[in-house]
Amino acid sequence: MRTRTQVAGIGSAAALAVLAALAWFFYVRHTVSIAHRADQNILLITIDTLRADALGSYGGQALTPNLDQLAAEGLRFDFAHAHAVLTRPSHTSILTGLYPYEHGVRDHSGYRLKPGTPTIATILKQHGFATGAFVGGVPLAKRFGLAEGFDVYDDRFGRTGNNSDFSLAERPAGEVIAPALEWIRAQQGRWFAWVHLFDPHAPYTPPPPFDREYVRKPYLGEVAYVDQALRPLLDTVRGASRPTLVLVTSDHGEGLGDHGELTHGLFTYESTLHVPLIVAQLSGHPSRGAVSHVPVRHIDVLPTLLDAVDVPAPAGLQGRSLLPDRPQPAPSDVSSYFEAMSAMLNRGWAPLAGVIGGREKYIDLPQPELYDLAADAQEQSNLVDRRIDRRRALDARLREFHAAPPGERYAESPEVAATLQSLGYTSGSAPRKARYTEQDDPKNLIELDQWIQQGIEAWQHGRPAEALGIYERIIQRRPSMAIGYRNMALLQWQGGDAQGAIRTLERAFRADAIEPGMSTQLGSYLAEAGRPADAIALLQPLVTVTPADPDALNALGIAYARAGNADKSSAIFRRALQENPENVQALENIGTLELQRGDLSAAERALDQAATLDPRSARAQNGLGVVAMKTNRRDAAFDHWKRAVELAPQDYDALYNLATELESAGRRDDARPYLERFAREAPAAQYAPDIARVKRMLEQ
Repeated sequence: MRTRTQVAGIGSAAALAVLAALAWFFYVRHTVSIAHRADQNILLITIDTLRADALGSYGGQALTPNLDQLAAEGLRFDFAHAHAVLTRPSHTSILTGLYPYEHGVRDHSGYRLKPGTPTIATILKQHGFATGAFVGGVPLAKRFGLAEGFDVYDDRFGRTGNNSDFSLAERPAGEVIAPALEWIRAQQGRWFAWVHLFDPHAPYTPPPPFDREYVRKPYLGEVAYVDQALRPLLDTVRGASRPTLVLVTSDHGEGLGDHGELTHGLFTYESTLHVPLIVAQLSGHPSRGAVSHVPVRHIDVLPTLLDAVDVPAPAGLQGRSLLPDRPQPAPSDVSSYFEAMSAMLNRGWAPLAGVIGGREKYIDLPQPELYDLAADAQEQSNLVDRRIDRRRALDARLREFHAAPPGERYAESPEVAATLQSLGYTSGSAPRKARYTEQDDPKNLIELDQWIQQGIEAWQHGRPAEALGIYERIIQRRPSMAIGYRNMALLQWQGGDAQGAIRTLERAFRADAIEPGMSTQLGSYLAEAGRPADAIALLQPLVTVTPADPDALNALGIAYARAGNADKSSAIFRRALQENPENVQALENIGTLELQRGDLSAAERALDQAATLDPRSARAQNGLGVVAMKTNRRDAAFDHWKRAVELAPQDYDALYNLATELESAGRRDDARPYLERFAREAPAAQYAPDIARVKRMLEQ
């Protein structure tokens, strides 16, 4: 019998939260003291996609007693802002104290932090601190440049092998905090820990009981879950012998429909730009907190943390320490630059930049916007044509930053681009225009973003024809927008239409509507669709640089395997492992390749290493199940496959292996639910013979 492997209404909670918020505003207006101590620890907590107005201490509806208590013991800033509305650019500003145009990370796709850039971690490490990072989402994976200076950079998100839900690889807050706590408890001297929690990011799927308590507002359920998960971490540092300075903030907020934006990344309204920021010194002696109305920014985080331990900040930074004993400028003198460049880079829309000066906000677009945030926090009244003098003054403030436009992406060098063009392809970003008009203004294109979300939702709810129709409509409306082709191709691939997916991507290349990663996507499809030679020709130029993009290396290794060149395939995977010894995907593929070669010992070593590095690797568990079955360890094989199916419900290879081998072992009652699930859910385009076999088993 063969086994399969694959290369790789809130109800009462709201009422309680409102009462907590009322109590907060009643008692917190006191002076707070935070001592400068070189011997204290530092804990930086960043909660992804957290709106400030979700927390109880900010008047929100989520039940967040642990973060509210932290605010009640420290200094809560009620007018804090990010500089970007995407995870990686924003976190780069937090860790470096630099604006996006200074550190150069302007988008998720195609940018990484330049090696050698000073960060909180590199500076504190030089001053004798142990440094550890524990991150919850793939946009902050170590390969994007933020790991420098950290003794430990734990980014084990788990690779489920399921790309059909359009979600990013992540791990829940509890699974991030557990290794962080283990590391913190093992430290003997001073330490700096950064804990990043990804849960409030879409899709919103809070665990029990928050899924029931927040059934109508699952985003708030995610926030409440994160707060609960933080309790053991905050209790541990609160009870430690050495004091700890804790700073909590968010990288950006979430649209939730405000101004038509469902998630984040396109606009810079307060729903996504305004963030919580809390600083507290935990030492076992609770203090009374305070609220600060001073405008503060993410670039102030690094100077604040360094000031707390008497470490000088790098020269030339525009941020300042926020500790309560430091003098603060008048609110009207504080300026904060912000931007949203993803739509320009990936969709060909107008670039968005702006400035906050005091309580006024100016957004520079083809249709500019000006808001008085003191009187209009919801940004409902655009004053740009009524306050010409203020528009000019804020526009001048914005020009004073001298913010350069985004540089070229790193993924494909000019040599690579030339090679791709010789093969009939192009590479790069959405074409940049010399002048953007009102037709390019994101406000006039937000319907397209809503269509993108509707297409994903239709696919997730089993309406593939509707989803494909939506993406065809997007392509017709905006032929230069890469995401329309990319998502449509992914849907076609997941639906078993490999040739359709390839045609859609080739159509994107002809329209020059591409972004980094689409060459790798097409190469992967060509390899799997029986055109490995074409895939190799497309992918080989992408790996000429060192270190190469790991996804491109993985796709090229698979292409060589499909071409029957196992030695070349192995060499590519081992190169990926050499460039990153913790590359779980490379280990999974080496294990699978050794399985195909029949070297079970080598396969098991590689797969064991993958599972150790990433206990959430479903592919490693599936491969280990195959090894166990081939070495007559049937019960161990079942355990591995059950774990794989648990980790990746749509890993149909693991599901098939588990179902059919349980049936073969005579365990029909155990096998039946897995057989039924495979027959019901596995895509017929890829698994038709297997589905037919499983159905025959069910009929027996």
